[in-house]
Amino acid sequence: MTQAEGWEGILDDDETVIWQGRPDGRMTLKAKNIVGFLFGLFFAGFALVWMVLASQAGGFFWMFGLLHFFVGVGVAFGSTFWSAWRRRHTWYTLTDRRAFIATDLPFRGRSLKSYPITKSTVIDYEGGTPASIMFNHEMRRKKNGHYRVDVGFERIENGAEVYRMMRDIQKGQAV
Repeated sequence: MTQAEGWEGILDDDETVIWQGRPDGRMTLKAKNIVGFLFGLFFAGFALVWMVLASQAGGFFWMFGLLHFFVGVGVAFGSTFWSAWRRRHTWYTLTDRRAFIATDLPFRGRSLKSYPITKSTVIDYEGGTPASIMFNHEMRRKKNGHYRVDVGFERIENGAEVYRMMRDIQKGQAV
């Protein structure tokens, strides 16, 4: 069987692509996005007030507030728009053995990650329109420890069908 175009050297010889898709790139409002947005606006507003008051003293001391102002703006708008922007630069592929997540992000470059789908893979289906299917997780470092980030196909149109395909892979019945 011939491999899908562009997958030469990535897929195993007898591995077959059974689905490809992209996540929904629309912006979503979640509680954590709203909290980040409000905190960022408060931070930027405080820096702006500080800069105005510092400028009244004369000189260029007020410019030290610019860094804080732009950090606040970045937190406010980054928390709101980052996940949607990241999804717009993401592609998903499901083969009869693995799930692939490809991204092309500025400053990070291109990335292709592969996640095997085995009988022991825990697959969480989050229904809805669009649906999400989580099948792995990564631990990320923070200042005082680690936190868990779920990995999967986020916000896809035909989630129920893809979920069925993944369950078929686990049963050894993949097409």
